[in-house]
Amino acid sequence: MAVDGDIQKILDLIKQAGRPPYREQTLEEARAGYQVMVNLMDPEEEPIHRSQDRSIPGPAGEIPVRVYWPREAGSGETLGVFIYLHGGGFVIGDLDTHDPLCRRLCNRGDCIVVSVDYRLAPEHPFPASGEDCIAAMNWCAANAAELGGDPSRLAIGGDSAGGNLSAVCALAARDADGPDLRLQLLIYPGVAPHQDSQSHAAFAEGYVLTRDNIAWFMEQYTGGRDLSTDPNFAPTIAADHGGQAPAEIIVAGYDPLRDEGMAYAEALSAAGVPTNLVNYEGAVHAFMQYYGASSACREAVEHCGSVLKTALAPA
Repeated sequence: MAVDGDIQKILDLIKQAGRPPYREQTLEEARAGYQVMVNLMDPEEEPIHRSQDRSIPGPAGEIPVRVYWPREAGSGETLGVFIYLHGGGFVIGDLDTHDPLCRRLCNRGDCIVVSVDYRLAPEHPFPASGEDCIAAMNWCAANAAELGGDPSRLAIGGDSAGGNLSAVCALAARDADGPDLRLQLLIYPGVAPHQDSQSHAAFAEGYVLTRDNIAWFMEQYTGGRDLSTDPNFAPTIAADHGGQAPAEIIVAGYDPLRDEGMAYAEALSAAGVPTNLVNYEGAVHAFMQYYGASSACREAVEHCGSVLKTALAPA
């Protein structure tokens, strides 16, 4: 399948912009540039019933979070809670870069969304981000009622690096007496120990996420260490994938991370985990943040919202 027409227009604009690779930018430039991209691709702010910025306790201090409510719960009613972990290669991204997506998922999923501003590399390399996300997951389970949520209707998910961290959290929930998650929503997750798949070779240049930028992200996140045998770095290599929360995995056909997302879906399914894989064949990495410019994005957002609404519905 050819690249989606809307996506191709975006790729052409990116090429014309000629932004340097991340390793040639300062951290401040890289982080600010991500926000500029979001503002261009999703300029219309979707109304939300209510949101609140607050902090929750973490392993190394307070963790900023942003909580979204789609509506006021009815008398005696509670809502499901979806913990969202943003993407950005463990180095860039924050509450603001993923605010538009979280608003949309909150409304369409009819659930409370808790977006987590976990610590970033290189200031805080592996395993800091995962530790923060696990702490946030456990806090949400313990405090869902305070938010108007139901602790028995909890899901976790995220995009790219956030997909990796969501998979790490799902494993921790199983292994460390964590919450009984209803769903793990993994959006083009990076979950493999090495970047050596066919899709990494085929889409190394020209499709948003380049080989060089992936290498730079990994350098920042690992601090130069070899973490390829640690499942908290690469969930694919966990000794056992069984007993986890059901998984919805979204991949993009022209994404370097496509094959590892598909392989993870196969591993989960083989271990008996209810798993659904959706491949947006004409899309590229990060397309879920192109709502204002891509029909594929709009379709995927609606799909993810529907999946959340079903998974978090009252029993």
